[in-house]
Amino acid sequence: MTTISPIRPNFLKGALAVYPTHTPGSRPSAVIAFQFNPDAMKRTLAHRAAPPPQTGNTGAAKEDVLRVAGPPVETISMTVDMHASDQLEDPSTYPAVALNGLHPALATLELLMYPTTLSASVITQQAAAGQVQVSPADLPLVLLVWGKQRVVPVKLTSFSVSEDAFDTHLNPIAAKVELAMQVLTYMEFTDSSIGRDAFIAYQKAKESLAQINRTSGTLGDAAMLTLLPR
Repeated sequence: MTTISPIRPNFLKGALAVYPTHTPGSRPSAVIAFQFNPDAMKRTLAHRAAPPPQTGNTGAAKEDVLRVAGPPVETISMTVDMHASDQLEDPSTYPAVALNGLHPALATLELLMYPTTLSASVITQQAAAGQVQVSPADLPLVLLVWGKQRVVPVKLTSFSVSEDAFDTHLNPIAAKVELAMQVLTYMEFTDSSIGRDAFIAYQKAKESLAQINRTSGTLGDAAMLTLLPR
């Protein structure tokens, strides 16, 4: 009798897509797929306050109570687990891991918070030449890819790593990385940018999902409308 194994679901992996340029149509220079999807994601939204009303204008203050300057400031945090045990069991197939452990993987994530050494060199040369205005260094554009509904531009604001195990050469072979990110909106990008287009698509996806909820009634009941003021 032949035993038929159950169909295994095709799990999507979360990832960070790194773009060296904001130009629409550009391809990512790297896609950092998570070895294991984080078990949890924490998201926080806070209002982006509108400019304060003119002093003494009480009427304007009342009108501004529901006004905001733009989309809320959204932050995302997650913990990414990393292990080299599987690769170390087959060092001939994964020679880089056998030689360096998780150092390359950790460095890839850490460098998302660094300007390139080339940018730093340009800034140093500008300062040495006595330029009054020194161009600030740019970080790469990063998109968090978490399913088709969440492809969103982010800026890493915090990176914390706990290295939990080491090989005989003191290379880390098990680690937990806590990532904190700020979602970048159309207010942070120029009119022509991959990041701007990605955020607008992200907000439109939210609006579409909210419309599904309105039609399915998951969070509401039409009967409640009779209780609302008219």
